[in-house]
Order: sequence, then structure tokens, then C-alpha cells
Amino acid sequence: MKKLLPLLIFAFSAPAAAQTSAAPTSTLPPAASATPPTGDQDTGGLTGSVSDTSAWRDLGIAIPGFATDRDIPTPANANGTAALGRELARVVYNDLQNNGLFKPTGPDRLPQPLISQITAPNWPDWTSRSAEMLVEGYVKEGADGQLTVGCYLYDVQLKKELVRSGWVVQPAEWRRAAHKCSDLVYARLSGESPFFDSRIAYIAETGPKDHRVKRLAIMDSDGANHRFITTGQATALTPRYSPDYRELLYLSYLDGNPRIYVYNIGTGKQRLVTQSKNPTFAPRWSPDGRWILYSMAIAGNTDIYRVSAQGGPSVRLTNTPGINIGGSYSPDGSKIVFESDRSGSQQVYVMNADGSNQRRISFFGGRAATPEWSPRGDQIAFTYIAGDFRIAVMTPSGGDLRLLTNGWQDEAPTWAPNGRIVQFFRTEKNTGHTSLWQVDLTGRNLRRLKTPVDASDPSWGPILP
Repeated sequence: MKKLLPLLIFAFSAPAAAQTSAAPTSTLPPAASATPPTGDQDTGGLTGSVSDTSAWRDLGIAIPGFATDRDIPTPANANGTAALGRELARVVYNDLQNNGLFKPTGPDRLPQPLISQITAPNWPDWTSRSAEMLVEGYVKEGADGQLTVGCYLYDVQLKKELVRSGWVVQPAEWRRAAHKCSDLVYARLSGESPFFDSRIAYIAETGPKDHRVKRLAIMDSDGANHRFITTGQATALTPRYSPDYRELLYLSYLDGNPRIYVYNIGTGKQRLVTQSKNPTFAPRWSPDGRWILYSMAIAGNTDIYRVSAQGGPSVRLTNTPGINIGGSYSPDGSKIVFESDRSGSQQVYVMNADGSNQRRISFFGGRAATPEWSPRGDQIAFTYIAGDFRIAVMTPSGGDLRLLTNGWQDEAPTWAPNGRIVQFFRTEKNTGHTSLWQVDLTGRNLRRLKTPVDASDPSWGPILP
């Protein structure tokens, strides 16, 4: 998988505030890599955190079109680099707006700045528009056809640059540069890890209920760059990205026989990890990518097994009557959360990675299924079943239950890379259609993620390398 190349150039001898708004030139502003802020850094007057969104919930962020030094056609946009600059800004605007924590104004309602204004904003223009923060950027096509994209975040009230960075990308990957810019802004203003430059895998469903075709599909975190991975000749289920993003783990049923495959996204090749004639479910990676958990039913009992990601013999981790299924590792790999009906109903349990010290953690009434550990380690998301199916979270000890959705059938939660947003799939009561949805940990910011066909079994991958 290709990596974006960060720009690490410092070329200005004078501070940005001292520069004048001269006519555009062919010399681009420099872009430097940035480190996400920590709690003791200057936040430009901004206070609060993701857990206390009231402090910065309606932050007014102006995001005009990215400037360009010369407007020329580019493989990324035949209408020219100026049009591409507006598209870049639209992606940033949509990322921040859909997050639900900011109040951005996008490029379609703002003037597009000159290249000279990227490092020397016209402050009166932005204060008159009541902007609190300003995101400006530039795009330039080089002689080799690659794009250079820069991103700057300013505090308008303080007339101060907060952070900047830039990337060199192939024309086909221009959206990644926009997502990187969104990540930069999100991390600087919230103090949290970003998540926009990531991808989602899911199961694309078509056909009648009694003969559904289920294909493996992947797309960017905002639904762009969608593509199908499998043909649908074999049923595909429960995809998961590897920790290094190079591979996809999924379950395939061909002629009724389950097989666990690892698909290499770069080469298109796949390898068989394990197969059986027994019903098999829910394969999951270990955090280091060395192991795969899965569940298998034998003689009426379903237990959780562990196998090397390269294949080989499996080790059974549970051995109780009933159904044990859906293992998910803690971020440090020391524990596994899973569901079991050994108590008489579906509940959530935790055990050590070797299968020892199995204990129930859900004691709040109703049933609990499909648990998944947050990448931050502080929460477990699961499907709460009490009449309807709803998405809920709790602590790893089973406390602080919070219901995030109120749908008829919401299930199979998966976490954003930063552990602050949960994705799941929803089944419509009257039609049976399935779709992907996202909700943040407040439960207030709920949105549907568009897919070309019905969708289920989502999996959010880590931040792209």
C-alpha cells in the first residue's frame, strides 16, 4: 500500500504574520509535519475535550477552497487545480461537519484565497464572517505529475497559526491528502487521535432474502473510492483489516463449507488460514497480527479457537456447554472479550488471552452480543438486546452502561481508529434492507454512511500508514 510522503521543508525566513499579500507566485508555502497536541500545549484559547464537547461544540471553522499557484488541468481534476482545490476543501468540510463536533462553513459559501494569502490570511475578511478558526491550504501539480498539498490551521481571534503540514501524493490519492488535513485539524483542536484517513470494510448484500449474494467490499472512511473485493460466487462474512492494513481477514462459505482467508489488498492474492466442515464464525486478528480468533461449532457446542495467521493447528480457548462466540482482543493483546450463553442467555464475558480466568461482566438485564474492545481500551461496544437491538458501550469491568442508538435492529458495532465513534449496521423493520451507520459516544451525532447496495458486518480499519 502506497504511503503519503510528508513535506518536511522550512523555507521562510520571516514569520507568517510579517508576510504581505503579494500576487501569486510559483513558490509554494512550505508545509511541515505536526505533532498532535498534548494537554499542556497552547490551544489558542480553546479549552475542553472530546468528553466535554460543550466547550467547543459549535466552533465556527471557515474552510475556503485550497489555493493554487497556477490553474492547470490535472489528472485529479480535468477542470484544473483551482477546481481541485475546492474539492479538497469540500472533503475537509464534510469530514469535520459529519463528525458532529464542529460547525464548519465550506468552500461553496466562501471566496477562494490567493496563494499568497495561505501564509498571510486577510484577517479582517475572516473576523467579519465571525470565523473562530480558519483552515487554508494549497495544491500544486509538479513536473512529475504528483500533487503537493499543504494545510494550515489558524486561530482567527488570535491571528495565529496553530499547525500546518503537507503531503506529496499521486493524483489518484488526492482525497487522502484532504483526509490528512482533516485529521490535522481534528487532532489539534480536540487533542484526540484522528481517524479520517482510514478505510472501512463491509459485506455488500444484493438479491432476495432467501438467496442473498454477499460480497466483500472496501471504501474510504467517508464512503468514497468504493470497490468490491470478491465476486459473490462464495458468501463472504465478517471482514477485518490487519493491524498493518495490508490484508483483510474474512470468512467464506463455498458449497456450505466454511474457510477463513486472508486477502492481500496490494497483490489481490489470498491464503487459506483454516477450513472445516463444522460451522465457523467471526474471525478476528490479534493486535500484533500473529494470531486469529474464531468460533467453531462441534457436536452442539460452539467454542472460541486461536490459530496462527499463517495457518496450522488450532487451540481451543473455551470449553463450556452452549455457545461461546465473537472473541475480540484488548488493545494490548492480554485479554479477550466474547459472548456466551452459558448462564442461560447471551451475555458478555472476558478472559485472559490464553483462555484462563473466564468471567461474566454484563449484569444489567436483557441480552448482550457481538462485543468489540475499543482501540483505546477504555470501552467495550456491543449489541444490547431488550426487545429491540441497540448499540451500547460499557467499561471493561461491565459498568457505566450507555445506550447510543434507539433503532429497531442495530447490531455488530466496530470502532473508529480513535475509539470515539462506533459504526454498526441497521436493518429496516418493514423492508429488511440493511445499511451502515455511525454514532459518537455521546449518542447525539448519528448519521448514515451511503453504500451502493445493502450493507452489513462493517469493520473500521486503523489509520492508514
